[in-house]
Amino acid sequence: MGTCRLAGYGILCAMDLTLTQAQRELTGTGSRLRARGAPAARRRIRASRRSTPAGGARPDPARVGQGQVGRRAAAGRGRWSGLVDDRTGAGPRTAGPLDRGLWSFIPGAYNALAACDPEQRRRYLDPSLRGERFGSYAITEPGAGSDARALAATAVRDDATGEYLLNGEKWFVTGPPDETDFMIFHCLVVDGDERRPTLFLVDYDAPGVTMTHDPDYMHTFADRHPQFVLEDVRVPAAAILGGVGQADVLTNEWFVEERIHIGARCTGAMERLLTLAVEWATERVQFGERIYDFQGVSFPLADSAADASAARLLTREAAWLADTAADPKVVHAKASLAKLFASEAAFRCADRVVQVFGGRGYMRENAAERYFRELRVDRIWEGTSEIQRVIIARAMEKRGVGRVVG
Repeated sequence: MGTCRLAGYGILCAMDLTLTQAQRELTGTGSRLRARGAPAARRRIRASRRSTPAGGARPDPARVGQGQVGRRAAAGRGRWSGLVDDRTGAGPRTAGPLDRGLWSFIPGAYNALAACDPEQRRRYLDPSLRGERFGSYAITEPGAGSDARALAATAVRDDATGEYLLNGEKWFVTGPPDETDFMIFHCLVVDGDERRPTLFLVDYDAPGVTMTHDPDYMHTFADRHPQFVLEDVRVPAAAILGGVGQADVLTNEWFVEERIHIGARCTGAMERLLTLAVEWATERVQFGERIYDFQGVSFPLADSAADASAARLLTREAAWLADTAADPKVVHAKASLAKLFASEAAFRCADRVVQVFGGRGYMRENAAERYFRELRVDRIWEGTSEIQRVIIARAMEKRGVGRVVG
C-alpha cells in the first residue's frame, strides 16, 4: 500500500489505500469459507437448540461447526495493512454462526511478543505462529480500567533466588477457552519506592495461577474473557518481556494495533449490515411500495454508507502510516481516530438496520440483532470512546491539528 521515493527534502510517499491482490484474495477466501460452512453450522445449532431443555445452557454458536474448519487453520496474520477491512466473513462480527469461529482458528501472536529474546521466541512466539500455543494479554483489573495508573498487580524480586513473585487480579483476559495457555501479565515491579511497569510471560499451569470466574457477555464470540488471580506465582527473571520498565511502551504499541483492527472489523460489519438492509428494504413492500422508497428508511442507510466509507479510509490511512514507519505519536492518534469513528458509526448502523427490519430485526436468528449486541463492545474495549477522545484532543494540542486531521 503506497510507494516511497527520495526527494530533495527527504522521503516522499504516495499514499495508496487500495487492497493488494493478496489482500483481495484473502477476503475472497474468507467469504467462500463462510458460504460453504455456515449452512451446516446453522443446521447443527438449530438441532442443538431443539435438544436443549427449557432454561438449560445454550451451546456457544461460535463453537458449533468448528469441525468445518479444523483446529486453527495454518495461516498467519499479516502486518497492519492486512487489517484494512474485514469483509471476509472471517471475523467474529459477521453474518453466519461459523464466522465467529473462523477468526479464532487463525494462528497469530500479540505484537508485544516481537520483544521476545531467542529463548522466549522458541517457547512462546514461534509456537503461537504455528498455531500450537495461544496467549492472552492481562492488563485490566477490578480497580484499574481506563486509568492504567491504578494498576495494583506487582512483581517483587526474591534476592535469594533471583526469581520474581507475581501477585494480582486480572479481568477480561481474552482468548479461546480451550487453547489459551499463557498470558502476558502487565504489572509493577516493586523496587524500593519505585514502581516500574513490566510485562511477564506466565504459563497458565504455573502454581498460583487461578481462573476465578468465566462470565458470559452480550456477545457470542469464540473467545472467552475470564478473570484470573495470581498469588505468589514464582517466575524466573527470564520471564520478563522486553525489559523491566518497558510495559507501557509495549502495551501502547499493542493498543495501536488493536484499535486499527477494531476499525477494520467495524467497517466490515457496516458493509455487511448495509448489504442485508438494502436487500431486505428493496424487496419488502408496505403500503403498496418498497420500503426502500420511503426516505425514512433509505436516508439513514445512506448516512451509514457515508460513515462506512469514511471509517474505511480512516482505518486504511492509520494502517498505511503504521506500515510506512510514520511518527508513532501520529500513528497513535490516527488509530484512535479510526477506532472512535468506526466503533461509534458501526453501532449507529446496527441500530438503524434493526429498525429497517422491524420486528424481524429483533429476532435472535437475524444477523442485525446479533450485530447490535456484538458491536456494542467496540466502543468499550481497547480504550473506551471517551479515552480515544482524550488521546485525540491531546494529540491536537501537542502535535498540531494539521498532523492529526491532515
